[in-house]
Parts: sequence; structure tokens; C-alpha cells
Amino acid sequence: MGKSHDIRKQEIVEATLDLAAEQGLKKLTTQAIAERVGIAQPTIFRHFKSRDAIFGAVIGWVAENLFRVLEQLENEQTPADERLQKLLRRQLAFVGKRRGIPRVVFSDRLHVESPALKAAVREVYQRILGRIARLLTEGQETGRFRADFEPEETARYIGALLQGTIMRWSIMDFNFSLEEEADALWRFLWPALERR
Repeated sequence: MGKSHDIRKQEIVEATLDLAAEQGLKKLTTQAIAERVGIAQPTIFRHFKSRDAIFGAVIGWVAENLFRVLEQLENEQTPADERLQKLLRRQLAFVGKRRGIPRVVFSDRLHVESPALKAAVREVYQRILGRIARLLTEGQETGRFRADFEPEETARYIGALLQGTIMRWSIMDFNFSLEEEADALWRFLWPALERR
């Protein structure tokens, strides 16, 4: 008996991420994905209509898993600064386990060739920034953060720091611990945020 449709789709998504890390998107073919999963290439198209549909599923998988990790923070009864530090650490730890994520997210395929995929990534990014902005606002309201910065603007700069760190990790061929970069990032951010 074969595997269920959902399990096979999950295998295709994970194989796509693994191959993206190893060879980038330009060389990533449905044949390579099929070989990695251990299925015939036409079987891919029983689960996905196109290569872009596979990349769309990858983005959806990343978003679902990333937000599952971040939603746990919303239920914690800890101060906003502690939750922001955990958010940075958990986000970098999540990406650090899947090297293909930056290769997909920062690819020309998404940024130039597919407006729909670009829009999907933009939506995920905006949701992350929204969560950061809410934490910053909460931290200001509870006296954990300075009151003289604008949360949405500051969230965009924190997002840019995260992006830059992930991009550097990818460019450097993953030769450092992305999760450990969260501590350095926090040491940089905390003096700019803390209430004096």
C-alpha cells in the first residue's frame, strides 16, 4: 500500500528544501526531487501541478512550522523583552535546521519570476513583523522598553537584521551556528530597546 497523499506531499516539500540547500533553485528539477523521494518523476505531478506549486507548498510549510513555533511565545506569561529574545532565537533555530529556506526565499525564482510566490513570502514576512511590533508595543506599555521609538519601524529594522543574518549564513555556506547568532543579535538590540 502506498503512502498517503499528505505524507507524499510532505516528502516532496522536504526533498525540495534539501536539494535547494545543496544546489540552489536553478538546478533543482522535478526529476531530482523524485529521485530524492524515491518515486517516479510523473508521480510528482499527481501531488503538485507545477514546479511553482511545489515552491508554494514549501513556503506554506515554512510559514506553518515557523508560526507554530512563534505562537508558543504568545501563551507565555513572561515579559516582552524575554519573549522577543526567544522569538529571535527560535526563528534562527528554525531556519538553521533547514538550510534550503534561505535558498528558496532569497531566490530569483521568487523575487523576479513569480509574483504569486513573492506575494506569499511577503505575507509571511509581514506577519512576522507584526508579531515583533506587537511585542515591542507591549514592552513599551509595560515599561520594559523605551517609549521613544516607533514599534512598526523598529520591527522592520529587526526584521532586516534577521534577514541579513540568515543571508550571511547562506552566503557563508552555513559555516556557523545560526542559532548562536541570536545571542549576538540580542546584545546589539537590547541597548537600543531597554528603558533606562
